[in-house]
Amino acid sequence: MKIDFSKSNGLVPAIIQDANTAVVLMLGYMNEEAFAKTKESGKVTFFSRTKNRIWTKGEESGNFLNVVDIKIDCDNDTLLIKANPVGPTCHTGADTCWNEKNISNDFIKHLESTIQNRRDNPSEESYTSKLLKRGINKVAQKVGEEAVELVIEAKDNDKGLFLNEAADLMYHYLVLLAAKKYTLDEVITILKERHK
Repeated sequence: MKIDFSKSNGLVPAIIQDANTAVVLMLGYMNEEAFAKTKESGKVTFFSRTKNRIWTKGEESGNFLNVVDIKIDCDNDTLLIKANPVGPTCHTGADTCWNEKNISNDFIKHLESTIQNRRDNPSEESYTSKLLKRGINKVAQKVGEEAVELVIEAKDNDKGLFLNEAADLMYHYLVLLAAKKYTLDEVITILKERHK
C-alpha cells in the first residue's frame, strides 16, 4: 500500500466506516506515524490538526475504533478504514460525527452486531450479556426451548403468537452463533453453496 502523503502537507483523509453496518462514522487525518500506529495497534489513530499531535480515537473515552480492514483509493491519497466501534464515535456522544444512528438497513445485521457487542463488552443490565455469561449449554438450551415453542404455535392459527415465537427463536439463534464466535454470514455462505 503506497500512500501519497505528499499532496496535503503530509496528511491524508481517513474515512471511518462501521465494518458491520457500513455506516460512515467519522473523518479524520493521518500522517505516516498515525498510519503506522494504526496498523501496529489495530486501533484507529489520527493526527490531530488542532492539537498538533498523534491521538488514538478512544484514548480518553474508551470508545476505540478497532480496525477490520484498510483500503486506499485510486489516487493513493485517501483511506477507507472499516472498523468495529466500541461505543459512540463522536465526542458529543452520538453514534457518528453527523449525529446519525449507526444502524444498518439490514436489521438482522444490526441485531447480530449488537449481540456481538454484548458478548465482547458485557453489561450487567443486558439480558444478552447475562445469557452468554451462563455458558454455551444454557444458550443452546434456550434455542431448543424457543424452537419447541415455535413448533407448538405453528399448529395453531394465532399469527401474533407464532411470529413472536419466531422472533424469539431468531434472536436466540443469533446469540448461539455469537457464543460460538460464528457469524450469520458464514451460515449464509453455506446456504449459497448449497443453492448452486
